[in-house]
Formats: sequence, structure tokens, C-alpha cells
Amino acid sequence: MNRVSFWAVVLGVLGLSGCANLESGRALGTVQSLTQGHTGHPLMMDRSADDLARTHKRVTELLQRPLAMDAAVQVALLNNRGLQARLQFLGVTEAEVQQAARLPNPGFSFGRVTKGHEVELERGLHVSLARLLALPLVSRLETRRLEAVQREVAMEVLSLAADTRKAWVQVVAAGESLRYMRQVQEAAEASAELARRLQQAGNFNALARLREQGFYADAALGLARADQAHRAARERLIRLLGLWGESLTLQLPDRLPDLPAAPKDQPDIERQALAQRLDVQAARFAAEQMAKNLQLTQVTRFVSVFELGLARSTSNDGPRQTGWEIDLELPLFDWGGARVAKAEGLYMQAVHQAAATAIQARSEVREAYGNYRASYDIARHHRDEIVPLKKRISDEQLLRYNGMLIGVFELLADARSQIASVNASIEALRDFWLAQADLDMALVGRVALSAPTATAAPAPEAGGGH
Repeated sequence: MNRVSFWAVVLGVLGLSGCANLESGRALGTVQSLTQGHTGHPLMMDRSADDLARTHKRVTELLQRPLAMDAAVQVALLNNRGLQARLQFLGVTEAEVQQAARLPNPGFSFGRVTKGHEVELERGLHVSLARLLALPLVSRLETRRLEAVQREVAMEVLSLAADTRKAWVQVVAAGESLRYMRQVQEAAEASAELARRLQQAGNFNALARLREQGFYADAALGLARADQAHRAARERLIRLLGLWGESLTLQLPDRLPDLPAAPKDQPDIERQALAQRLDVQAARFAAEQMAKNLQLTQVTRFVSVFELGLARSTSNDGPRQTGWEIDLELPLFDWGGARVAKAEGLYMQAVHQAAATAIQARSEVREAYGNYRASYDIARHHRDEIVPLKKRISDEQLLRYNGMLIGVFELLADARSQIASVNASIEALRDFWLAQADLDMALVGRVALSAPTATAAPAPEAGGGH
């Protein structure tokens, strides 16, 4: 009885220690520390109806005024349900890690055997020594898994922020282009109507009138496509923001932010990317996790069932029997070599994957920075050279029209050319801000780089030779 009491006390203490509550919510705090410096906003996990009401109130406040780029990122981090699902998965993983760190529950067995009038009772208390021995390794392994999940979730947070910035740039630029395409369409419509009236008066030939009519048809088609592009960009932004119902009345600025005074100069951009990219860190942690897994497999390759327990047997006609027993599986057929080989293969796979991720990161950040610098130079060229030059030409043409040196069709054709150059400048500025978002994302994680788009060519002058 003394020995049984001793083991009961020991197992009771171990059980109480295993029931101690571990601190929860630290996983979300780690993700927030990895992302808040890049997004500028904290993460909030909606766990109850009160949390959802708080989020709805904050989102409503942000949508009551024109939505800036930074505010759009804040709405997405608060209201995107896909992100909330991933944050809940992070909480589930944290709970699994806490569960893996707990001591195994002891087992109790009870048996009653009747032989005629003789009744034999058997009672046993056992605990898995194999799980106890492997507990430190399993705990470290699960901790590594949680760290990998934290970096994956952090990368998804940063990807959502980058996608929101890009969608915001796309929809604002599309809205600005749509307004300019309306001006082109209005100018083309006025030119086509004037040509029709002049032909009716006998002062315009049929070929010249058909040219003006063709330009008007092209302008109407361009306006329809610009409207379609604006609607698609707006819907993409709405999806990322998680909006629906009354929230769809989204107010946006009329124009993109101005071009910065100078581009960023980052000569050590590859080293910076390798130091802070989360996918590189996740790949490295995955390799370390596989190494720990290999160590665990080597330790337990021969022991798959190893239990220690106390046994007590009594009967009403015989003396009490006490003792202990060990259950051990004999490795006669499975020596664990296949499990070790599998663990080694998984480890080398993780090592090669980590190296491939680092190579990918170097290439992506170089490409992103090249696109960023080229987009800045192109946008600056449009702003400082092409648009001012087109405006000077338009001013000169207006002076000549006022002096009756050119006709109205030459003036309208020049106005169309100037509007097209402004629209091309908008597209160049849009490409710069998209490249800026890609570069920011490439420094912290994998990014789908935006392909540079060719700007629209200036409209051909349709007024010559009339």
C-alpha cells in the first residue's frame, strides 16, 4: 500500500502540473510584431459577437470619408474574412502545441474474475514511459511547427496588405483614366458632329468626315473598355476589403499620390531581403524542424510501445498479490530503418527547399527593384517632359487658331493628343505605385510581380488635309 500510495501521489502531482493553464494568444502577438512595422496597423482577431460589432463600427468610420491607401489596408486587415479564418487557424495550432506539451494521462485498469465462489480482483495503474521520454523532443518539434505557421500567417497578412495597396492604385488610376476617356469621347463626338454638318453644307468631303466618324467610334469603344476596367478594379478592391451590402458605396480619391522627389537607393537589397523575408525564415525553420524530427525518429526507432505500471491482484480466498510490469514490443520484423530513411529524405528535401527559396528571393527582389527604378524614371519622364511639351504645343495651337491660321479640326486633334498624353502619364504613375508595392512585398515575402504595361500611344491627328 505504501508503494501504491507513493505512485498515486506522484502521478497526481504530475497530472496537476499537466492541467496548468498555458498562456494563450502569444502566437498572434508574434505575428503582429512581424507585420505591424510593414503594415502600420495591429491585427485584431474576432472571437465573439462583440468583436464583430467593434470591427463593423471601425470599418464604418473609415468608409465615411474618401478611402486613402493606408486606410484601405487598415480596412482589409480588420474586415477580410479570409484573413480572420487564417488567424483562427493560428489559434488552433497554438492550442495543439499547448496540448503536445502536457504530460500524458495515467491509465487505470480494473478486472473482476469469478471462479465459482472465488472472486478475483485485478487493478492496475500505468503510464507511458515512451511518451514521457519523448515529451521534450515532441514539445520542441511542435514549437517549431508553430513558429513556421506564425511566419506563414504573417506572410499572408503582408500579402493581403500589398494586394490591397495594388488594388487601390488600380481602381484610383482606372477612375482617373475613365474621366479622361470621357473627355476624349466628348471631343471626338464634337468633331464628328461638326464634320457631319460641314459635309451637309458642302464644305467637307466624305473621306474626311468618315475619318472623324471612325475616331469617334474608337473613342466610344475606348470609353466602354475603360469603364469595364474601372468596374473590375473596384470589385477586386471591394473583395479584399471584405465589403458587402451598404458598404459598397465606396468613396475613393480622384487621383493618385504624386511621384516622390527621388527614388529609393538600396544597394544591399539582396542581403536585406534574405535577412527579413518571411518565406526564407519559414523554409529555414522547416529544415530545422525536420532535423528535430530525424532526431526523434532515431531515438524511438526500436521502441514503439513501452509502458510501466503497477499491478495489484486480490481474491476473497487468497492472499493479495502486488508487483509491477513492463510492456515492450520486440523489433523482430520492423527495425525502424524505413522510418529513419523517410525522416532523412524529408530533411534533405527541406534543406533543398530552403536553398531554392533563398535563390528565388534574391531574384525576385532584384527584379522588383529594377521594375521600381524603371517605373520611376518613366513616370518622371512623362511628368517633366512629355506632358509639359504637349501642353506647350496645345497653347501654340490655340494661338494659331485664334489667329485663324489653323482650323477647328486641327485644334480638336491636338486636344485629343494632349488628353492621350495625360492618360499615358496616369498609367505610368500607376505602374510606379504598383512597382513600389511589389518592392515592399519582395523585401518581406514572395510576391507576384506586376508586369509593366505599355502606355497608350497618343491619338493620331485626324484634322490634317481637310
